[in-house]
Amino acid sequence: RMSRHAKKLRDHDINPCLAETDATTKCLDDNNYEKDMCADYFLKYKNCRKFWHGIMMQRKRNGVKPEMPSAEERKKILESMG
Repeated sequence: RMSRHAKKLRDHDINPCLAETDATTKCLDDNNYEKDMCADYFLKYKNCRKFWHGIMMQRKRNGVKPEMPSAEERKKILESMG
């Protein structure tokens, strides 16, 4: 049984970097946990977290709720950026 915290991390509306998380995990699994082999995946994950954290902080400053945009909203934000 998954903990409530683990369930949250698997929720697309809560975790904007689910695809990057899964890709990193798969890379580690496929490469016998040789972190060097997955450096690109770690970088993509880190950039994803950094990007959405910035959006979240901006929304918090502006009093926008929820602070993390929903999966649908995030898709529109990314599309608007090209």
